[in-house]
Amino acid sequence: MIQLSQDVIQRYHDLIETLGPEALKMMLQEMHTIRAFEERAEQLYMQGKVHGTMHLSIGQEATAVGAANAMQEGDYLLNHHRGHGHCMAWGADPNRMMAEFMGKETGYCRGRGGSMHIADVESNNLGANGIVAGGIPIAVGVGLSIKMRRTSQVCLVIFGDGAANEGAFHEALNMASIWTLPIVFLCENNQYAMSMPVEKAFNIEKISQRAAAYGLPGVTVDGNDVLAVYSAVSQAAARARRGEGATLVEAKTYRYKGHSKSDKQAYRSREEVRYWQENFDPIMRFTNLLLMVGVITETEAAQMRERAVAIIDEAVAFSEASPAPNVADIMDGVYA
Repeated sequence: MIQLSQDVIQRYHDLIETLGPEALKMMLQEMHTIRAFEERAEQLYMQGKVHGTMHLSIGQEATAVGAANAMQEGDYLLNHHRGHGHCMAWGADPNRMMAEFMGKETGYCRGRGGSMHIADVESNNLGANGIVAGGIPIAVGVGLSIKMRRTSQVCLVIFGDGAANEGAFHEALNMASIWTLPIVFLCENNQYAMSMPVEKAFNIEKISQRAAAYGLPGVTVDGNDVLAVYSAVSQAAARARRGEGATLVEAKTYRYKGHSKSDKQAYRSREEVRYWQENFDPIMRFTNLLLMVGVITETEAAQMRERAVAIIDEAVAFSEASPAPNVADIMDGVYA
């Protein structure tokens, strides 16, 4: 069990009171469901039921759930290739998520997008893409649209630490700054860009320090602490809604699995992975916090995990019973 100090409980006392028991339970349930989805996705891949590659976010659930819950209905989401958790935290139907993952007609993109390109325009989830940093400049376009339409919406764009070394990152932050756009740039720093350790790719202590070069505020938080992520993204979104512009939030987290299914992980040790699992697991930490403050019981905690597995079991059954795309319609939606 990951032990939490009384200082941690005191730090979040007001936030816990503000969110209330039901919201806190929902957030923990979302984290369990995301992990159950990812674990089953890996099993399906090993069984040959999923084709291509995929990028799992097991261990990063707190960043997805904390950020999504900090946004408001009507806001926009852009994410990246390791984005299953982001979509689910945004409210995606696990059945349609799994169907898309398995290439079925009932998926969000009718089975054409697959693991790396799930989107749901109806919920303003504009989706992911397989290009590193590809969503960041798109967020500038979304932010400019919001400003020109004079709405109170905000665009949340999530990307990895590797994307912060792409030119698109710098160009986008500069444009967002000079145009005072309502964007939350969320860097999901999981310590490795493929096999490149973050300390070898950056000569700064925090990626969020780069915000200063563009006149933007930057903040770094514990990405495995769901309430820390929620608090930071909430403040950034509120600032954007006030017309004060963008913020760069860095959430330090860790992926338990390889970059993709072809990754042999020769660049890190099993002991390192185990260290993060035993000391910083986001689900264990949040569970222990809610137990300590009396929001849930041990029985409820166990039931949440069981409920998550049942939800994903149903999603797999739905997907396996769904039809594959019709070859005659395979070009539908292709515009170029």
